[in-house]
Amino acid sequence: MKTPFASLLAFASAALVSLVSSTACAANDYQIFVSNEHGGTLTVINGADLSVAATFPVGKRPRGVHCTPDGKTLFVALSGTPIEAPPKLDANGNPIFQKGHDDDDDDAAKSDKQADGIGIIDIAEHKFLRKLPAGSDPENFAVSSDGKRLYISNEDVGAATVLNVDTGKIEHLVIVSKEPEGVGVTPDGKEFWVTCETAGVIYAIDAATGREITHFGVHPRPRSVDFTPDGARAFIPSESVGELNMIDAVNHKVLQVIALPKGSRPMCVKVTPDGNKVYVSAGRAGVVCVVDARSGEVLPSIKVGARPWGIAITPDGQRMFVANGPSNDISVVDLASAKEIARVKSPGSPWGIAIVPR
Repeated sequence: MKTPFASLLAFASAALVSLVSSTACAANDYQIFVSNEHGGTLTVINGADLSVAATFPVGKRPRGVHCTPDGKTLFVALSGTPIEAPPKLDANGNPIFQKGHDDDDDDAAKSDKQADGIGIIDIAEHKFLRKLPAGSDPENFAVSSDGKRLYISNEDVGAATVLNVDTGKIEHLVIVSKEPEGVGVTPDGKEFWVTCETAGVIYAIDAATGREITHFGVHPRPRSVDFTPDGARAFIPSESVGELNMIDAVNHKVLQVIALPKGSRPMCVKVTPDGNKVYVSAGRAGVVCVVDARSGEVLPSIKVGARPWGIAITPDGQRMFVANGPSNDISVVDLASAKEIARVKSPGSPWGIAIVPR
């Protein structure tokens, strides 16, 4: 027979377990949306238990995927341009293109331009609603700070599109350099940056007018851009040479060129919510590189799946999700221990990741 003290202790223990459990669930109360480039689908993963909630079709070649700041609307970039294998590399790590081609874009005659656009997704119902015009071959994009505009890279035409979400109309078409891919908005919402792969040119564009503010160069194939929360620094990888560029985001100048571990093919870059660290998916190296955001010191890398591309960090900075294309899965990384703790299947060559609070 339990004494009153023992019963009280048992009740308190049960209440504590319940509180810890509910706190853990609350901390992971989000959904992870993954674009599967070959599969033409989105996979939805529950943050609480890492189970797959849904997989549903959205259109051809989904790549960039992002939600509005309020977490109510999800967008995905769709393209009818056929997929090509990654180019072979020379001894210096630069891509080798076929004779007659100066980049790895596909023949426009093979492209299905009717498939191009930005898809709108019903987050609650996990289904595709409709498609907005977004210029030719939209690859990636960023969402304005108020969620009303999308800044889109149009890879095969060397341009960037500013799309008004409410009207569905294109407000500006900005000519940039060849193969624009990465797009990011400065934390104050005043500028969006576009990274152009072929020549390594970065464009800073006025978000209100669509006019170019300036452009500057880094080594070839800059694939993405992200900013520290205070807007003082930007980080841009140069895939061909295995570098990460630290940029003065106010004055648009390269501050430091950071050599990443040998074999790194840096692609997607993300800064932690506290601004202390930078994570870079290293492509063919099969790791995520880690860099101190202030000093530029390269920290030990994190082993993940095959050819990681898209990465996303939870708002609390506790976990990172990594899209591994060839291995058709998502690595779940505990950032405190800097270790992969789980893999979740996402068939169809996962490319981009967006974390959406419930």
